[in-house]
Amino acid sequence: MEKITIRPSWTFTTASGERVDPRLFDLLRAINDSGKLTLAAKTVQLSYRHSWDLLSGWSGFFGSPLVAMTRGKGAQLTPLGEKLLWAEQRSDASLFPLLENIASELNLEIGRHVKPSQDLLRIHASHGYAIEKIPLVMRAHGHADVDLQYMASVEALRSLSRGSCEFAGFHLPVGGELAAVMRAQYEPVVKAKQQVVIRLVKRTQGLVVAKGNPLGIRSVADLANPRVRFVNRQRGSGTRTIFDGMLAAQGIDARAIPGYAETGEFTHAAVAAFVASHMADVGIAVEPAARQLKLDFVPLVVERYMLACDKRALEMPATGEMLALLRGQAFRDAVASEPGYTLDEPGQVVPMTQALEGFSDER
Repeated sequence: MEKITIRPSWTFTTASGERVDPRLFDLLRAINDSGKLTLAAKTVQLSYRHSWDLLSGWSGFFGSPLVAMTRGKGAQLTPLGEKLLWAEQRSDASLFPLLENIASELNLEIGRHVKPSQDLLRIHASHGYAIEKIPLVMRAHGHADVDLQYMASVEALRSLSRGSCEFAGFHLPVGGELAAVMRAQYEPVVKAKQQVVIRLVKRTQGLVVAKGNPLGIRSVADLANPRVRFVNRQRGSGTRTIFDGMLAAQGIDARAIPGYAETGEFTHAAVAAFVASHMADVGIAVEPAARQLKLDFVPLVVERYMLACDKRALEMPATGEMLALLRGQAFRDAVASEPGYTLDEPGQVVPMTQALEGFSDER
């Protein structure tokens, strides 16, 4: 069965009713990546003439050029072209978890009618670049369907404990004080005696900064500077809780960080898009978010991303299929392309208490 994907689409309309070709954004992105209109046109599968007409027409609409063409130097986006591109990417990244959740619900309902007897695994999880691979791997190599819903780690674990899902995706720093901070959040909402944890990956959280790190930001201490604009994650997210733990450990007052209280993005990608669009100088996210937008990354903490489930869920045939795929080459290949991610004995099942207290390699 084909899957529904939902993505936002921008519409600009002239006084005469003409609408902007949505391929304009693809063309702007390709020009930004390649620096040449000829290569960009080829990338988006448009003729050079059509690409030129598209840029010319909408430069006229906005009253300012979107691309600067220089003999011998190729093409580059003007400030207006950059703002349009980054605004589109910010909106896409910010709306991603909501639209993914809606799409997952729609696919689930359609699947119930097309294949009413198909097994279903419900995963409620914190946003990440490994957890999103599981539905893809299951769709390509398995038989069960996966309903993946994004939410904060604590909310995902609460959802598991009240029976609203079979699996909860959450993250926990590897050892140290930050691990203790997150344990204090998780322990009240888990059912340690009846739940287990499936290991997946390790990943690196850190500071996303502009290419070349022009402000020389090296640690969270550098954020308490009136010239540095920070973009935060949303209240209640695991990443924000970890960041608060870092501030507390170093005795830094959050009120001294411009943007700390005023911002709250829901995904790592949204934080990176905020920095890429020059709306902020720095944010906290995982490494793939920075690299995808050609930003620099300052690593701060390594953490585990894991799946929690009830012990009885291990008896489900669909769970056995998922565990086999997690241990196999398909999942390894899917994660291999993500910078800052390493496999952490994926598919290995351990007691919840052991996962929260840390593994032998952390002691």
